[in-house]
Amino acid sequence: MKTFEHIEQCKNLKNPVLTLGMFDGIHIGHQAIIRQLNEIAKKENGESVLLTFEPHPRVVLGKGADDLQLLTTLDEKKELLEKSGLNNLILHPFTKEFAALSAEDFVKELLVHQIGIHTIIIGYDHHFGKNRQGNFEQLNELSKKFGFNCIKIEEIKSENLNISSTQIRKAILNGNIKKANLGLGRNYSLTGKVIHGDKLGRRLGFPTANLETQTYKLIPGNGVYIVKVFLENEIFKGLLSIGTRPTVTNSNEKRVEVYLMDFDREIYGETLKIEVLHKIRDDMKFQSVEDLVQQMNLDKNFAQDYPI
Repeated sequence: MKTFEHIEQCKNLKNPVLTLGMFDGIHIGHQAIIRQLNEIAKKENGESVLLTFEPHPRVVLGKGADDLQLLTTLDEKKELLEKSGLNNLILHPFTKEFAALSAEDFVKELLVHQIGIHTIIIGYDHHFGKNRQGNFEQLNELSKKFGFNCIKIEEIKSENLNISSTQIRKAILNGNIKKANLGLGRNYSLTGKVIHGDKLGRRLGFPTANLETQTYKLIPGNGVYIVKVFLENEIFKGLLSIGTRPTVTNSNEKRVEVYLMDFDREIYGETLKIEVLHKIRDDMKFQSVEDLVQQMNLDKNFAQDYPI
């Protein structure tokens, strides 16, 4: 997969078959679009192209940037797209000037004149251009005017789940990990650097690795989860704790900590990838530390029998 940081770099693509959007999560709906993109590109002796934007439009426009929660970081997105067989990824800079382009100018100046698209594939509910005024119907009219093909992808459903990044985010925040993973077509994951904490878990008999998570990355809702932990080439089963630890502190600081089962090494500064498999329970305040430790042992026993 070739990666470009500006549309102007893409003037020599062969019969470009393009789709566009943020593609956050690269869920099974996105995967279906990319499969069709690749198939049509092969049939037309062309190249598949995804046009997306960096940074996220909400960060630039200030519309809800404070609560932006992404299913995939840029590095995760690149890795997943590489595996999908996509030929070209364009990470076009998103600016306020770019956002002011009308839908027709966006299509004419960028897609037609600069990229020279052969075919565009667009999701059934996709909007683009200034104030998101462009839609499939307008794009279809513009395709006749400028001489390219236009194909619409309908909504994809799986076990009563309407596949969208929004629905998957809701499922993760509500602790419905099975539903989210079904929509993603893989286990939801997060990556974090191990940083120093207050060593409280160690004193309780459950030494945990405190994680420094990435900006804008969606963190699951507070609770305890069964996870698969990747440390370089090793894989461990673990318990992920997300919350404010109300039994042992009055602080409202949210912590993300993981307990690796059958593990006893110092890993400060290491990077862990964590796949979330199942939510055991909510973050809870217990009557005593002894009650907390008893519950943690129950969590561990449950996790030991859980397949990963």
